[in-house]
Amino acid sequence: MTSTSLIPSKFRKPEVFSPSSDGEPLADSVHVDAIINAVVALRHDLSAQPALVLADQFLYYAEGAEGFPKLRVAPDIMVIFDLSSGSRDHFKTWTEGQSPAIIFEITAAGTRDRDETFKRNLYEQLEVPEYWQFAPRGEWIPERLKGCRLEAETYQPITAGMDSDA
Repeated sequence: MTSTSLIPSKFRKPEVFSPSSDGEPLADSVHVDAIINAVVALRHDLSAQPALVLADQFLYYAEGAEGFPKLRVAPDIMVIFDLSSGSRDHFKTWTEGQSPAIIFEITAAGTRDRDETFKRNLYEQLEVPEYWQFAPRGEWIPERLKGCRLEAETYQPITAGMDSDA
């Protein structure tokens, strides 16, 4: 016997389906904490220079993209140099005259494929100089952090200073 059977049927409300997702992976508290901590650290470390640090903002990479949602992406964190800090609702590459200098994705097993293929290829085409992936749980990046740097229009792994023995 369930507890609802104790309630007369005329007082029972119909069960409502409340989805917890729109089909996109949701950030859990570990990922949200990682984003917040990284943004705070970056803003502190970059406070002496003109740099904009944005989290979970749309990056429009083609003019007119507002009408074409496939022409935008929302990196977990992006850093753009030579711009004063402040807030923005979005970042348009053609308006600002540049792409972000560094993009960070807080990644997990559920976002791995998109982070490793679509986003990596897109950021490479947009000529983002550095792309970093951080896996707080180490689910698929045992070192938890890996980066790549644009060299001759192609991302190459960043290995200097990444040794776990160092």
